[in-house]
Amino acid sequence: MSELHKFLFDGLPVRGMIVRLTDAWQEILARRASNTSTGAYPQPVVELLGEMTAAATLMQANIKFNGALILQIFGDGPVKVAVAESKPDLSLRATAKVMGDLPADAHLPDMVNVNNKGRCAITLDPKDKLPGTTPYQGVVPLFGDNGEKLGKLSDVLQHYMLQSEQLDTTLVLAADDKVAAGLLIQRLPVKGEGNLEGTADKDHDQANEDQIGRNEDYNRISILASSLTRDELLTLDVETILRRLFWEEKLLRFEPQAGMLGPRFACTCGRERVAQMIRGLGEQEAESILAERGNIEVGCDFCGKQYRFDAVDAAQLFTPLGDQIPGSPVVQ
Repeated sequence: MSELHKFLFDGLPVRGMIVRLTDAWQEILARRASNTSTGAYPQPVVELLGEMTAAATLMQANIKFNGALILQIFGDGPVKVAVAESKPDLSLRATAKVMGDLPADAHLPDMVNVNNKGRCAITLDPKDKLPGTTPYQGVVPLFGDNGEKLGKLSDVLQHYMLQSEQLDTTLVLAADDKVAAGLLIQRLPVKGEGNLEGTADKDHDQANEDQIGRNEDYNRISILASSLTRDELLTLDVETILRRLFWEEKLLRFEPQAGMLGPRFACTCGRERVAQMIRGLGEQEAESILAERGNIEVGCDFCGKQYRFDAVDAAQLFTPLGDQIPGSPVVQ
């Protein structure tokens, strides 16, 4: 079961989180793999998108924001765009658009930053926004201060957090076809909340900026966190990871979030929504598609799940409710 663990270092201005996405991540991959039009993601995309999904979950859980956090990577490589979305209740979904072949050992620059034009965007979209309110968005390039290509998503996001929040942040991310996981360590703000939403005042910004790289406690814990390997993050349970990394530190642990209170897959698509769309086409258009193809097939642009309606299903859509015959319980 997917889970999120939060903790503080007692008496130190440092907080941390670990997320392990298992069933939620496997559902994302299974939906894509079952799509007959696209097929499964190439392995390098699996790893990138998994890291993005873990990172989006960590960043959503790290801020007090009533809305969706959307992490996007886009650029000039075979992966045109990759998106991971996490909502306040930690429901999540992710997708990527791939055009062209990828070598089995492709890394971030090969996928989205071939000519150093790739970008990373983080959007905060309020749940109950007023008319005329636009989501907050921050965008950073996929290169460092000297124009060098950044080879890992964690490097990009650490750079982003340093610019947007003026807070030292350490991220360790990893994903395969079973688990997407991440560890976040962050220096606490000098005062008040972080300013990922771009709402903090100048004094707040300056106070945090003045502390960048200077807190010895954070620096020590960051070095310990950075020693976590990809294999360890993917294979070890949370208790073992925390014990191995921080056995000399006193941790204050919060209740783990799992199940309906933790990270879980959710997409807004559904069979009934597709049915409504087919009704909107009209009976004549639906019959035309059936005559040409034998069934009506619609795939979700985001998660990739396909919904199929045969002639009987389609006829039911245009039959008055009282005249409908009992349908099959089997979802096609």
